Amino acid sequence: MKKDLSMIPEKVFFCLDNLQKQGFEAYIVGGCTRDFLRDKSPADWDLTTNATPEEIQKVFNNLKIKTFYENDFGTVGVAFPQKNDNFEIIEITTYRKEAIYSDSRHPDKVTWSKTIEEDLKRRDFTVNAIAMTIKNRSEIEIIDLFDGQKDLKNQIIRAVGTAKERFSEDALRMMRAVRLKTTLGENWTIEEKTKQAIKDSAFLLEKISKERIRDELVKIINSENAMHGIESLRNKGLLTYIIPELEEGFEVDQNKHHVYDCYKHNLECLNYSAKKGFNFHVRMASLLHDIGKPRSKRGEGVNSTFYNHEIIGAQMTKKVLDCLRFPKKDIIKITNLVRYHLFYYNVDEVGESSVRRLIKNVGLESVEELLQLRMADRIGSGCPKAEPYKLRHLKYMIEKVSKDPVSVKMLKINGQEVMDTLKIKPSPKVGMILDVLLEDVLKEPKNNKKSYLNKRLKELGKLNEEELNSLAKEAKEEKNKVITKEDQQTKEKYWIS
Repeated sequence: MKKDLSMIPEKVFFCLDNLQKQGFEAYIVGGCTRDFLRDKSPADWDLTTNATPEEIQKVFNNLKIKTFYENDFGTVGVAFPQKNDNFEIIEITTYRKEAIYSDSRHPDKVTWSKTIEEDLKRRDFTVNAIAMTIKNRSEIEIIDLFDGQKDLKNQIIRAVGTAKERFSEDALRMMRAVRLKTTLGENWTIEEKTKQAIKDSAFLLEKISKERIRDELVKIINSENAMHGIESLRNKGLLTYIIPELEEGFEVDQNKHHVYDCYKHNLECLNYSAKKGFNFHVRMASLLHDIGKPRSKRGEGVNSTFYNHEIIGAQMTKKVLDCLRFPKKDIIKITNLVRYHLFYYNVDEVGESSVRRLIKNVGLESVEELLQLRMADRIGSGCPKAEPYKLRHLKYMIEKVSKDPVSVKMLKINGQEVMDTLKIKPSPKVGMILDVLLEDVLKEPKNNKKSYLNKRLKELGKLNEEELNSLAKEAKEEKNKVITKEDQQTKEKYWIS
């Protein structure tokens, strides 16, 4: 077999060579072998050996190479120093035998194996159950017990052995099958028995930790074929155990502004975001931005409405992301994009203060992402053009006002100064006053001067709590108006939702 061995890093050769010198077997396995045989450069490299974890550590520690072993699965990390005090990790795992997985997540007991053949039998898919080693840095030796190379050639994802057994061992493998189909390319298919086993065993996904499900979902969303990946999850019964809320939109018709039902529209928006290479936040917001439509729908046919679906959708999005254990910063970012995706902007109707409020609510750093979401929304609605003149003009306006105050922190006065001037202690009154002052500045940025703010502060200080509370409430209501289109969804003049 002739392959370009230059794809294999020197550190991998180093690990193979030194294990073999000590009389141990050593093979490259898993996704890196699969990718190498497809002439694709692997992102990382995994090795397996008949050496025990302690023996692996001894081999490399004797060579003054740092190792660590912090798991129960026989995987030793060999750490090669890089620049800036970083390390490149090569993972080497001891051969393992098949085991009983009573929880469909982890083996009840991990037992080392003596042969590579036993180790390969426990792996998930045939294309991942190919072992490869290099003798004398020139001779490739392949061990392929399950015709994985044939499936590679035919672009088929097939479970090793009996599919239901593999999925009962680790139910996440069902998602992994979909992820592989999604990331390896549009022409890849899941073999029929494997596909049926996924449908029959989908309920087992409930046993898998949300963190593991999240990590597989992120890989699907970040792939170019993300739309097909999500649809594959749905038609195999897996989406119900990942984002059931998304399925609520399946075959829920929309109004005259859309050519797809709610579910299909969300997928088309994700598809545009993926093809354009937008970041994960935009892709996820594209998938979830109209998740609230089924629950807000009123009426049927071309004149049906979805008032406040962006508010409902933001609440649902937060719940979905919380459930999947996403980091708080990601939850805030994606939820905000969903909440404010329905902004209304017409060149002759919306002024600078409204643009400032938009920036205030989503953050200047997220405005570009919001505009990308709007473009995805347009294409997903059936519009022929992603970025019309209106959006280009809005970009101009955003750049124009981006240096204007858009938050309390940007006022030329702070809470301590409010308390000192009015001789009051920390209280809700301080926050109410700052909200009113910010609204004044949002309407007119020139008001962000000490002279104006101090004068206005003294006026506000004379108001009783009820009067001040009323003004602060009005200020917050103005802030939340953010060029919204809640009452204009059926207007023909604006082809968007």
